[in-house]
Amino acid sequence: MEKNMFPRLLALTLAMTISLPIFVSAAGEEVVVYSARKEHLIKPLFDLYTQKTGVKVKFLTGKAGVLLERLKAEGENSPADIYITVDAGNLWQAKEAGVLQPVNSTILATNIPENLRDPENNWFGLSVRARTIVYNTETGIADKLSTYEDLADKKWQGKLVLRTSKKVYNQSLVASLIADYGVEKAEEIVKGWVANLATDPFSNDTKAMKAVAAGLGDMTIVNTYYFGRLMKENPELPLAIFWPNQEISGVHMNVSGAGITAHAKHKDAAVKLVEWLSSEEAQGQFAALNMEYPANPSIAANPIVATWGDFKGNPLNVAQYGELQAEAIKLMDRAEYK
Repeated sequence: MEKNMFPRLLALTLAMTISLPIFVSAAGEEVVVYSARKEHLIKPLFDLYTQKTGVKVKFLTGKAGVLLERLKAEGENSPADIYITVDAGNLWQAKEAGVLQPVNSTILATNIPENLRDPENNWFGLSVRARTIVYNTETGIADKLSTYEDLADKKWQGKLVLRTSKKVYNQSLVASLIADYGVEKAEEIVKGWVANLATDPFSNDTKAMKAVAAGLGDMTIVNTYYFGRLMKENPELPLAIFWPNQEISGVHMNVSGAGITAHAKHKDAAVKLVEWLSSEEAQGQFAALNMEYPANPSIAANPIVATWGDFKGNPLNVAQYGELQAEAIKLMDRAEYK
């Protein structure tokens, strides 16, 4: 009887030795993400990553400010391993709040250009949006547009439509003007914008574009993905993109990005996920889901996004938008930009 049992026990032991590590790796690893990027823009990527690696990705979505305050309140007890948010100003705030940690990753340093990541590697851009001019094609002004600065010229009085200054996107835009021109010149530009407003600022980019399409103004300044969404919904609208500042500083660029939290319980797994999100396999989909541009310059833009044309982007490190955010807010207040 013992002779018959031995081969079966040996076979069982070998089977457990071979299969157990694979089972533990696939079923035991997980990453927890706090994301200000909406669920439909991240879940498909997380599902694909789990399918490929067996690593479970748990995530919580919410407003950027709310999630940041949650991370601060939770401190060392936070379950979050990764913080994803929109706009470099928000990423900078997270770093300043001490909720992120630096990451030494050759893969991220290779995939993400230096100007699209934190100089100390606390966060990395994963998709890019341009904040550019959108104009009414029925006005015949395409050959008269040139720069953000020119929109302050008196010839555009009563023609400009803007989104409120309360949104971080415009705060970052004005911060970039401060970086390029200094406070005094930037304030002169913003005061010119306010003087040229066709109507009170709108609460979001979509409403601003619809106002331009309806003839309430000739042009506005918006994030490119809002233009893509609106034109997909109603392709007959008389709207088109104009790329400003091509002979000088270039179009204002910003990012959605991610950082590893200061108290990540699964740091190694979290780094691998962010590295994968920067890779060729994930970048196209990560950007295309929101009609953005890949942060990894080796990846082509979605075909629809590519139809908007080529342009030169501003090479400023986007971290400066956070560094100059407080100054930008004060400047807009002085300029009475509401």
